[in-house]
Amino acid sequence: MKTKSILPLFLIFCLTISFSGNAQVLRKRSTVLMGGRFDISIVAQDSLSAEQNIDNIIAEISRIENLISDWKPTSQVSEVNQNAGIRPVKVDKEVFELTKRALYFSKITHGAFDISFAAMDRIWKFDGSMTEMPTPEAIKKSVAKVGYKNIVLDSVNSTIFLKLKGMKIGFGALGEGYATHKCQQMMLAKGIQSGIINATGDMSIWGTQPDGKPWNIGITNPFHPGEITAAITLKNTAITTSGSYEKFVFFNGKRYSHIINPATGYPATGLCSVTVLGPNAEMANGFSTSAMVLGKKEALKLLNQFPEYSCILITDSGRMIKSKNFPKHLLKKYQ
Repeated sequence: MKTKSILPLFLIFCLTISFSGNAQVLRKRSTVLMGGRFDISIVAQDSLSAEQNIDNIIAEISRIENLISDWKPTSQVSEVNQNAGIRPVKVDKEVFELTKRALYFSKITHGAFDISFAAMDRIWKFDGSMTEMPTPEAIKKSVAKVGYKNIVLDSVNSTIFLKLKGMKIGFGALGEGYATHKCQQMMLAKGIQSGIINATGDMSIWGTQPDGKPWNIGITNPFHPGEITAAITLKNTAITTSGSYEKFVFFNGKRYSHIINPATGYPATGLCSVTVLGPNAEMANGFSTSAMVLGKKEALKLLNQFPEYSCILITDSGRMIKSKNFPKHLLKKYQ
């Protein structure tokens, strides 16, 4: 359903030390977790504290990964998948609630977002090897095991049951958004008032740079991925981007992206980038993922129902469209 671009969002300006009266330090570290790159930036009173808290964040993300990653055979999600069509599986409340929220997104997007996309057959190839479109029969078969309505949750027993053999669930980038938000809340509880956790384009941002200025976040130009098309100055918010501009094919003059509509099996068309701002990275990720599949009209219609969240859409033709509630004063063309 969604594959992250390498760096669709990234920090533009970083200060290492502020020389104000209340000097603080900024420490950064990059690592690979949950199948993707995490860039962690923490502002603290001293280097030791900052590094220790980065260690705490990495440990928490690793814990979440071991709990929900469908590619780890020992995770609870893998156990759910292994018992598809056989029996319900009891999971921790954390996994149950995350699944419940993912199903909520599936319902409000009418399947444009669907955590059972993990069972989809990978019949579309975006490595240059595909010379013709898959047949309608092959496409239909590829999503035969996909369908959020076949996921049964039992809140009393905290179980998840997949009705069909061969079904699978996987949180993908939604899990990354969940992890960044949870780690942000953990840092705030520890008294860390400023930082950024960037999970390959899913960012939880809080506080300011050491000099008190907002963080500057760059949005990749989808037509020139090495360039920045705009910058957003942010203090306390989440920002996520979904993009289809790195992997796509053309058939009969039409562009087909690597982001597949889980309800139909066909690639999403019309949009090449969606950036969403809001208070929660998990929710923002669900919206950016869904918007890519829904297309411009339905995506804006969906976001308008949630005034805490706003978006920037970039169409395949290069047009930039902002939702009505987008805080335009935060956006500036990058020079």
